[in-house]
Amino acid sequence: DVQLQASGGGSVQVGGSLTLSCKISGFTFDDYAIGWFRQAPGKEREAVSCLSTTDVRLYYGDSVKGRFTISSDNAKKVVYLRMNALEPEDTAAYYCAASHRGIITSQVRREDSYDYWGQGTQVTVSS
Repeated sequence: DVQLQASGGGSVQVGGSLTLSCKISGFTFDDYAIGWFRQAPGKEREAVSCLSTTDVRLYYGDSVKGRFTISSDNAKKVVYLRMNALEPEDTAAYYCAASHRGIITSQVRREDSYDYWGQGTQVTVSS
């Protein structure tokens, strides 16, 4: 079975940094896509970043460009989301998701593009 376990969330002050990790088991890092999504209270889940073997390979939402960086350690089967210059608007539960195939850029924001989801890890940014 494929399992995703997100971790690394916490409480930080504005301007602080966090690195989220998504540990993936039972998954082959061949043709794939791994995405990070977030959901704030009362809001819809939104795509934050995606790493894909297809198309432009890296996607970032407009609100996180220049501040967040997605990376992977395929040997360890871990995908990271480094978050810098955090803002109160970044407060949300963050989820990682995986697809067994690369996802083209126009589809990375769609939740149904992904086959597996992990549990959320909470990020709280306070001023």
